[in-house]
Amino acid sequence: MKVAVIGCTHAGTAAIVNTAKLYPDAEITVYERNDNISFLSCGIALYVGGVVKDPDGLFYSSPGKLDELGVKTKMLHEVLSVDTDAKTMKVRNMESGESFEDSFDKLIVTTGSWPIVPKLDGIKLDNILLCKNYNHSNTIIEKAKNAKHITVVGAGYIGVELVEAFQMNGKQVTLIDSEERILNKYLDPEFSGKIEEAFRNHGIELALNQTVQSFQGKDGKVSRVITDKGEIETDLVILCIGFRPNTELLKGQVDMLPNGAIIVDNYMQTSKKDVFAAGDNCSVHYNPTGKTAYIPLATNAVRMGTLVARNLVTPTTEYMGTQGTSGLKIYGLNIGSTGLTEGACAAEKMNVDTVTITDHYRPEFMPTFESVMVKVVFEKDSRRILGAQIISEADLTQSINTLSVCIQNGMTIDQLAFMDFFFQPHFNKPWNFLNTAGLAALPEVKAGEPIHS
Repeated sequence: MKVAVIGCTHAGTAAIVNTAKLYPDAEITVYERNDNISFLSCGIALYVGGVVKDPDGLFYSSPGKLDELGVKTKMLHEVLSVDTDAKTMKVRNMESGESFEDSFDKLIVTTGSWPIVPKLDGIKLDNILLCKNYNHSNTIIEKAKNAKHITVVGAGYIGVELVEAFQMNGKQVTLIDSEERILNKYLDPEFSGKIEEAFRNHGIELALNQTVQSFQGKDGKVSRVITDKGEIETDLVILCIGFRPNTELLKGQVDMLPNGAIIVDNYMQTSKKDVFAAGDNCSVHYNPTGKTAYIPLATNAVRMGTLVARNLVTPTTEYMGTQGTSGLKIYGLNIGSTGLTEGACAAEKMNVDTVTITDHYRPEFMPTFESVMVKVVFEKDSRRILGAQIISEADLTQSINTLSVCIQNGMTIDQLAFMDFFFQPHFNKPWNFLNTAGLAALPEVKAGEPIHS
């Protein structure tokens, strides 16, 4: 069996390693146009901020490790075109310029995503940078050394993490976003507001509800960001607007979402037989809505990549879908999120209710007992849990994984009230704060009337 793999980051590495182990006789060739593989881009802010000193730890595989598994890794090789019917591809060696053809029995497409770059005046000025891969991170670190004022465009996870890293390195920082608040896709206002407050307390300028219109420069380098509400003097701009899937190679050959994300079935196969895909170039099944969505996360990628290998020859292990569960640490605040926010439910026109509680996570007789705020979003009629958010100065983020499992299994807010959690004063109360959230949402009981089970 001849297996060709295009791209080697999270999903690609998982697919390659598992394919090599499951099918030791397979001939596996990997084509990667970068000079490195398996970079953990989620760690860029930690690397930029100096928390991670040795970047080698941000790579979880290498061509050498793949060679040990019998995999041929072709670095700095760009796949120019793919014919999924003929099962052939055209490849260019980026060092020599030579082009050649290859064939495959099975194709694994793990080409990932690429940052969105707006077409604005001045966008090609020096010191306007992207933040995606290892080379980007090294450029950011080098350019930031001499920058006094850094502007980050885009207040998603990567943007807010970079803002904190730059400020902690002594830089003056401005965060621009076209939405009225930061992290609006992941958190409701009562949670994002706490992070905004922390930013302002650390001297970070929040330029929210502003849209970047152009960039101006001096001596070929960016010096000013022009928004619809003003001008911001700056030495360095980092674009963190979002990502789009890298799927041009398969355009017109497999089914895709309107944004270009490849649609795969529950076994990671595309609409074309023997062509599999995984990771940030794919859509996922989003359990809270039951719909197909684009949610580029490393966790989704490694699961999908592993499933590709298990299902490459025979459909064996079915994909369970995702809740888009994620976590964040900003200035001592530990935040977790899973499923739909209340705002996202409104956009989906879903009839929902919410419960929000603030409690001490462990008994008040303990030396410390930090507060925790939990919000759970649930369907009004079925009372099925659709999403949740948590924030605390104590690291209680693993609780969001519990709520993710609740959503995965279709559990209700009423069941959450009486779920079995252990009690030990070092860790929690007899009523775990997740129980407390469920209890707070219970309907009143009237004599002779049944309640939701």
